[in-house]
Amino acid sequence: MRGFGRYLGAALAARFASEGMGMAVVLLALERTGSAAHGAFVLTAWLAPHVLAAPLAGAAAARARRPRLFYAGALAGFTAAVAGLALLLGRAPTVVVLAVALFGGTCGPMVTGGLSSLVAGLVPAGPARDRAYGWDASTYNAAAVTAPAAVSVVAAMGSAGPAMGLLATSGALAAALAASLRYEDRGAGSTPDGPRVGMGAGLAALWRVRQLRAITSATTLAFVGVGSLTTTSVLLASALGIPDAGGVLMTAFAVGALAGSLTLGRVTTVAPGRLACGALAGTAVALAAAAFTPSVVWTAAAFAAAGVCDGPLLTATLRIRSEYAPDAVRTQVFTLGAGLKLTAASAGAALVGLAAGAPPRTLLLGIAGLQAAAALLHLWLARPGPAVAAAAVTGPSGASATAPTGPRTPGAP
Repeated sequence: MRGFGRYLGAALAARFASEGMGMAVVLLALERTGSAAHGAFVLTAWLAPHVLAAPLAGAAAARARRPRLFYAGALAGFTAAVAGLALLLGRAPTVVVLAVALFGGTCGPMVTGGLSSLVAGLVPAGPARDRAYGWDASTYNAAAVTAPAAVSVVAAMGSAGPAMGLLATSGALAAALAASLRYEDRGAGSTPDGPRVGMGAGLAALWRVRQLRAITSATTLAFVGVGSLTTTSVLLASALGIPDAGGVLMTAFAVGALAGSLTLGRVTTVAPGRLACGALAGTAVALAAAAFTPSVVWTAAAFAAAGVCDGPLLTATLRIRSEYAPDAVRTQVFTLGAGLKLTAASAGAALVGLAAGAPPRTLLLGIAGLQAAAALLHLWLARPGPAVAAAAVTGPSGASATAPTGPRTPGAP
């Protein structure tokens, strides 16, 4: 596990910067232009490239002759974009600002799935790696709790500019720590004489490997609901008579998720598929209960319970990707999975905007229904069936990557 502590530091710092961007960009745009909508357009440009850049980033990482330079460079590019927006937003022409945001968003997949794909090279297979993925998942939850709060406090003390500077500093720390990590030999995917893996090979693996198909489909469906939860929480808080309590509900969910990832997410005796189904079902029950609570206090408690149930889901997802992703397309599988979830969350946010006139409790029940449907979808897709015949996962370029028929044995790369 040499270097895993530094990896956690890099992951937490990078995801802190990423999680804080949503609030910081909107606050800075409102401060400098007087229009929150301007910030929303910039944020859209920041998020839009994620799913499109994911296969490119994964393929480039797999082919990189110097993975240390690639990962540190991607995080440095991400940091440069954050710093650029801090300087240019509201001051430079809009087209320039959007171009910087698009560049930063292109580096985004390496902050999420790209970094997570490094865990397999730092921690040997077995229970230790399963626990490591629990810690990795906790960095997402910890960033989700602390970053918006830190941005709000710094902005309230002065302006949103220093808040963006804080995020850029965190990104720079992540790049420096990533440069200090030990990187495994990528083998065929990164040598000039070996076979090259096509950019579509990761997507092919997600479809052909039953366990990957099940978890990717289920989490993508679930994140349509997760993406609409923030807006729904604001509407629900208003219906309960305390309009400003929407942030309290989401904070309760995030704190619960952090607690869940640090406790339930570290359980290695439960198969990751069962853990994922249990997490989705538990989240569905807790959110459904929240739709019938009489006060904000009880609703926050239900949201916290939903977060506790949701916390182990990411850990289970990371474990499944690590165990079943073909070595040559591992990074593609991680980046694509993260990109699909983010895109689904964006779609959910758009859908709830269109349905904002519906009763908030009905919207929350719909989100709970999506979590339950995701659990059922995973059960259906993960059920044993005819063996997947393809021993090779072939992308559009014609290159191949060996697809495992089951989880890796201890000691495997």
